[in-house]
Amino acid sequence: MSQLFKRLSSTINIKPLPSKTHLHRVLPDSSFPAGYALTGLHAGVKKKSGVLDLAIIISTSKHPTSAAACFTRNAFKAAPVVVSDEILSRNGGRARGLVVNSGCANAVTGRQGLEDAWAMVNETDKLLPHSTSSQSHNTLVMSTGVIGQRLPIQSIIKGIQSQASADSTLASDFAAWERAAKAFMTTDTFPKLRSRSFEIRGTKYRIAGMDKGAGMIHPNMGPASTLHATLLGCILTDAAISPPSLQNALTYAMDRSFNCISVDGEMSTNDTVLVLANGAAAPDQVEIDEVTDKEGFEIFKRELTAFAAELAQLVVRDGEGATKFVTVNVKGAPTYEDAHRIASRISTSALVKTALYGEDANWGRVLSATGSVPLSGLDPQKVSVSFLPSDGSAALPVLVNGEPENVDEGRAKEILSLEDFGICVELGAGMEEATYWTCDFSYEYVRINGDYRS
Repeated sequence: MSQLFKRLSSTINIKPLPSKTHLHRVLPDSSFPAGYALTGLHAGVKKKSGVLDLAIIISTSKHPTSAAACFTRNAFKAAPVVVSDEILSRNGGRARGLVVNSGCANAVTGRQGLEDAWAMVNETDKLLPHSTSSQSHNTLVMSTGVIGQRLPIQSIIKGIQSQASADSTLASDFAAWERAAKAFMTTDTFPKLRSRSFEIRGTKYRIAGMDKGAGMIHPNMGPASTLHATLLGCILTDAAISPPSLQNALTYAMDRSFNCISVDGEMSTNDTVLVLANGAAAPDQVEIDEVTDKEGFEIFKRELTAFAAELAQLVVRDGEGATKFVTVNVKGAPTYEDAHRIASRISTSALVKTALYGEDANWGRVLSATGSVPLSGLDPQKVSVSFLPSDGSAALPVLVNGEPENVDEGRAKEILSLEDFGICVELGAGMEEATYWTCDFSYEYVRINGDYRS
């Protein structure tokens, strides 16, 4: 994708992102939150020598570190999902470290898979500040790659142990953050790393994160203990947030970010997004809590949601074989959940996605997908559909209050030939709306997934 995503119609309230060729931008070291050390290294999970496949992230802050996570709802939860969920439950939402491998999902690997996940946790725990063998586990674990294959666990353990030596590459500069982001990657074409700052009552905090995913993407993640390549995300901040409030903020943000993207409609066994808040920039040790500090919590929740949406959109922009980045906005629904379900259905429709690739304004497919979602009170005579260009020009209505428009096919082709555009569906059944981000289906997607294991 080579064009800048300038803006969509005011009916779609999103922050534009640069095109794929500009997504890997250099960030200054000062952009990143304080109190974290990271690295990425080659541990031998991937066959090609020198390719980064193991990331380690630890909190070095003296303050307690809160942790929150949302995991896949897939029935075949991978071993790292099970282990991380258990650790968060035991620790009451506290953790200080994360270890991530790419190249092997450690999913559907039986008892050995669980033992391997725990081995990664145990070894990384030794790298944490003030860690002793008698303490509870403080490291979370994530894996991504091929399902049904076992980890080369001894190689991974050696990689983790190398970070306890004088040759450790754990650091806090941009290069360290970039190494960690690259170690997340599978079929991704660029490391997805972002950062920003925000203020709460005059105190400046920073938030940074990385994620990965290009295919098998249609997350459906819920909070810890309630429990698609795979989506993994890690967000780090130097703000101090109480564990329950951090989890609530993440759950809210997930429903408006990562749970609003789709590349191919497939939910992974490993999908995980987690947040660590280490309080390194907090002026005191008082954690922001939604009960005792509603104002501070609302600011943090808003910032986390906007940041998570930016990270989530990177995944769609890097969708396997994708040539289009499409924002689907469903308005006028009775509830947010109704709007979200319809936006999801449109975004996952193979017929819609192939029409997008063919630059065919086949709005009947959009309407068919919309109507396939049960919705009480929906009046077809109140439904409208429009295509929204990203170049600032006027939207193109194709259906208005149930009546088809005399569509200018040439103009429709112009809009759909853009690399970024939107689809807006107005239901006329309420006041709620939801936004989804999706991409097209191309020949390249089939090629990539036809020989993924080779």
